[in-house]
Amino acid sequence: MVKHISLTPATQMLKAHKVAFTEHPYNYLEHGGALHSAEVLGFDAYMVVKTLVMQDQDAKPLLVLMHGNRKVSTKNLARQIGAKSVEPCLPEVANRHSGYLVGGTSPFATRRQMPVYIETTILDLPTILINGGRRGYLVGIDPQVCVALLAARKVQCALTD
Repeated sequence: MVKHISLTPATQMLKAHKVAFTEHPYNYLEHGGALHSAEVLGFDAYMVVKTLVMQDQDAKPLLVLMHGNRKVSTKNLARQIGAKSVEPCLPEVANRHSGYLVGGTSPFATRRQMPVYIETTILDLPTILINGGRRGYLVGIDPQVCVALLAARKVQCALTD
């Protein structure tokens, strides 16, 4: 039996833009991250994309979309976007910028408009799973949607775990 998922700001945005998506609810685990969701849903963590809220040296927020089994090289990212430095936001700051709780952050329909950067190899995948705006809820979409709806800019800043 498929559980009905109520709309989130992210899925409302996807529906408004007529984006086809699949829903993938799972039991959220605090600090489980993309590796946990990939495991319980039976997907490769490489195709699960995490949404990371970061900030530059002037505390200006930005979003980074990264493979679930990769980390962000903040040095490489900063160099590519023309910043002196980039670091993750504190959870409470990330929540304020995005309008979502950490662990449920979607890049779609964030409270504050922020530049979005996407690891270039994500765009080579036929489908990705990305947060749908709630903890324990991923949506499957074509990764090109991130470029079309979010004007996501390609970067190469992945580190393997």
